Amino acid sequence: MTQFDLPLDELRAYRSTSVEPGDFDVFWAKTLDEARTHALDARFEPVTTGLATVEVFDVTFAGFGGHPVKGWFVLPAGAAEPLPVVVEFLGYGGGRGLPHTHLLWASAGFAHFVMDTRGQGSGWATGDTPDPTGSAPSFPGFMTRGIEDPYSYYYRRLFTDAVRAVEAARSHPLVDASRTAVTGGSQGGGITLAVAGLVRDLVAVAPDVPFLCDFPRATTITDRMPYREIGNYLKTHRGRVGRVRETLAYFDGVHFAARATAPALFSTALEDETCPPSTVFAAFNAYAAEEKAIEVYDFNDHEGGGAFQQAAQLGWLPGKLRRGV
Repeated sequence: MTQFDLPLDELRAYRSTSVEPGDFDVFWAKTLDEARTHALDARFEPVTTGLATVEVFDVTFAGFGGHPVKGWFVLPAGAAEPLPVVVEFLGYGGGRGLPHTHLLWASAGFAHFVMDTRGQGSGWATGDTPDPTGSAPSFPGFMTRGIEDPYSYYYRRLFTDAVRAVEAARSHPLVDASRTAVTGGSQGGGITLAVAGLVRDLVAVAPDVPFLCDFPRATTITDRMPYREIGNYLKTHRGRVGRVRETLAYFDGVHFAARATAPALFSTALEDETCPPSTVFAAFNAYAAEEKAIEVYDFNDHEGGGAFQQAAQLGWLPGKLRRGV
């Protein structure tokens, strides 16, 4: 593998050609208003894990359409006062898995809320949240489910779940809602950007090698899955490119980034063919907050910085959470 995208100096200036829909804000306001007609009904059930340094809760809350969404809520053992919270979203194909795999942020002294991903959780970590909403014919995976209409598109449901996950995390009595951060890698990074644009009072945002950004370029520059799912759909459904691109514009991380105001720490890898660096820089360059930074890993593929990026986050995020708003 070698670097295949634009040179780094061009990446730092690159801007997406994605066209923002004129009713983008109306679409998302309507979507979230509809979701909030359902009681959040966040329930936190203690779980016995054998872990001595954390307390774990099995969470259920109402996401899009009032559908039950699962999650894990992890606290430092013995927490007695409200803590800052890190809400985490997961990569493509994975689910919430087992609670002992989510120890980083509670070990740093924060509450940690991990949202399960509806319909996923059979690719690399188990999930427990079905997606009860069907769709028109689609290419196997999630990228093309309902893709010819923004109201039926899969990511409308998932991004709505994510906003509701922040609301669920904030509802716990041991969470200081005024000190909320969101993070995630790959698909989780794309969800992080969506939440950053839809929830305006976050104190920090940390998208790691984010997916779901700059669809016009992403779907034409890489043959890797999952973006290739869209190409394979259009290979069969000839003549529907315009309609599909119109739908995807409502879910493009570039447009959410343009509405985000919280400090942000991004990351990208210059050999990443799954989430090409130009697509990540498209979101980073559009990100509206003045306080933003991006870690660049020159010789890495989609694994990005891995533990090195976690270390970077551990050096950056606590200062934002402890300072608050």
